[in-house]
Amino acid sequence: MASIHMVCGTVYGAAEQLAQTLAKKLQAAGHQARLIDPPTVAEVVRDRPDALLVVTSTTGQGDIPDNLVPFFTELNDQFPMLNGLPFGVVTLGDSSYGDTYCGAGVQFEALLEELGGKALLPMLKIDACETLEPEEDALPWLDKWSQAL
Repeated sequence: MASIHMVCGTVYGAAEQLAQTLAKKLQAAGHQARLIDPPTVAEVVRDRPDALLVVTSTTGQGDIPDNLVPFFTELNDQFPMLNGLPFGVVTLGDSSYGDTYCGAGVQFEALLEELGGKALLPMLKIDACETLEPEEDALPWLDKWSQAL
């Protein structure tokens, strides 16, 4: 089974709760899912995991949550080539924000692709205006994502 490193950006705890649920689901399926908090480039890419999963909410006008900004900045500054590392992004947002909807996830996906990572599935955007329980959308997506590993 796969070794999966996970990082989470959260403001009010919804993304963190979702990340923990996804980690448990992956572990129950036999994967080694590890939620790294606080994430650093050295910690996340050390031992070359089989995949990376980013779970993040969006704050402000499409911004990355404060707890994940240092990791994003470190990735951008160090620019470690991921050489095809499979990844996935699950992002929570509010579609009433228009162009900045799920902006944190959009930024992460773009950076991971620029670093040479390979998205296994399109990013999952979970709209707070439509979904009260993010797990309802995320768990079926996770099943497909983990099968693609």
